[in-house]
Amino acid sequence: MEPLAERVRPTNLQHYIGQQHIIGKESGLRKAIDQNLLPSILLWGPPGVGKTTLAQIISYTLKRPFYALSAINSGVKDVREVIEKAQGDGGLFKVEKPVLFIDEIHRFSKSQQDSLLNAVEKGIVTLIGATTENPSFEVIPALLSRCQVYVLQNLSKEDLILLLNNAIQTDKFLKTKHIFLKETEALIRISGGDGRKLLNALEIVVNCINGPEIIITDELVKTYIQQNLALYDKNGEQHYDIISAFIKSIRGSDPNAAVYWLARMIEGGEDPSFIARRLLILSSEDIGNANPTALVMANNCFQAVNIIGYPESRIILSQTVIYLACSVKSNSSYLAINQAQQLVKQTGDLPVPLHLRNAPTKLMKELGYGEAYKYAHDYEQNFVVQEFLPSEISGTRLFNPAENARERELKLYLKQRWTGKYNYE
Repeated sequence: MEPLAERVRPTNLQHYIGQQHIIGKESGLRKAIDQNLLPSILLWGPPGVGKTTLAQIISYTLKRPFYALSAINSGVKDVREVIEKAQGDGGLFKVEKPVLFIDEIHRFSKSQQDSLLNAVEKGIVTLIGATTENPSFEVIPALLSRCQVYVLQNLSKEDLILLLNNAIQTDKFLKTKHIFLKETEALIRISGGDGRKLLNALEIVVNCINGPEIIITDELVKTYIQQNLALYDKNGEQHYDIISAFIKSIRGSDPNAAVYWLARMIEGGEDPSFIARRLLILSSEDIGNANPTALVMANNCFQAVNIIGYPESRIILSQTVIYLACSVKSNSSYLAINQAQQLVKQTGDLPVPLHLRNAPTKLMKELGYGEAYKYAHDYEQNFVVQEFLPSEISGTRLFNPAENARERELKLYLKQRWTGKYNYE
């Protein structure tokens, strides 16, 4: 029997759950579908949020031939064969262009992506690529420029509950049983916003219980899921669990665990650039100004592994992972930008104070642009007190130094200069 996630996969937008920001009736993508003017697109989002399902629905809705390839086990030859078949179905002079869906397109090499260019450019196929990685990094510019990118989000709690209820009510196997969702917290927590993993977990629990009535509780889910969930990892979800364990081990300052998870990824054939890119993000998000050298190390690692590749790059990755894991930690920069962005959303486009504005023209100078600005280098210790924030949010502190040696120095520096203003006590 097919897995539950396959059995309940919707075939139209009416039954598609989530992603209303891109497929709602007033969205650009929905209008393109309704008008049958679909461009080549890239669907970027985490696993289990409906990328493959959406591609299939689009093809079905537009009544177009649908061809699918997985970047994991397809090469240039496979791409060319599919394009030849698609050309026979659609071709240059037929209205309905076939849809070519490529799952995990970020895993395609440059030469594989190059093999798609001609067919996309000439309109032989409409490409729909699915990726869990930022297309700006993983898709070649020539192909990226010919596609529109749509960002899919993790399913909300409401979406996930709707997904569960829909499966129980519509699946030909589940609806023969008396299933009651008394509690859903454990199922949702296990899913991590991944609809496929959620349905896999539900199916495991149901299959483990014999009886006329199945009451789903959090305790029941915990009892059956731990030992069985890995068996349902048929589409590579464990890849995301391992990178999560890897990052959390470094964040938690455990170099032993971090190197173990690194080895798991290396042995599994993970792209070294993917690992190095995660280290770059972590070096700023979890270490930051507590140890600025961490970002330098991670950046050098990223450049080196892209030049060297496996097997030697594993040594560079190991060195960097151990350094980052053993480094003092701080997320103050991460918290600061989050708080700043939230403040911008709350306060809108506040005007730039006149003394901070650029004054390239005579009129702007007459209007007071740049007037009363104090050039810091003209003052003792290259500092002078003046206002740099809009008056409406004057005195708002966004950067809160963490308790580590480097950031205690920064806190003292700021306290001495901004006495009484930002309350760096």
